[in-house]
Amino acid sequence: MAFKVVVSQKEVTHQIEVEDGKALNGLVIGDEFDGGIVGLDGYTLKVTGGADKNGFTMKKDVPGTRRIKSLLSGGIGYHPKSDGVKRRKTVRGNTIADDIVQVNTVVVSAGSKAIADILGVGDEEEEK
Repeated sequence: MAFKVVVSQKEVTHQIEVEDGKALNGLVIGDEFDGGIVGLDGYTLKVTGGADKNGFTMKKDVPGTRRIKSLLSGGIGYHPKSDGVKRRKTVRGNTIADDIVQVNTVVVSAGSKAIADILGVGDEEEEK
């Protein structure tokens, strides 16, 4: 299953398509992994969240890969319009599995080359 890995480095964000996402299976929100898995050699990335194939967000305090209906008063998955409002919403567990299609990450330690140089993002804009 293909993953979309969103890599955030300060105010810049890059999206990477990863065909073989089996190496990411089993990682939990908060885990760090080698960026070489997604093509960013020399980088260390930290999982901060994600979404499954139906758009349900991963929540750090829900263990496992399951989907549950949780009573939320705010935070990930629900943003109430006024104070004190609670709502039951469906959220995904904190572990990456085959159902996850987007994985959000942040850079913990950078490599020697910039992410834009590795991905070749700046080359397309210069050609136009």
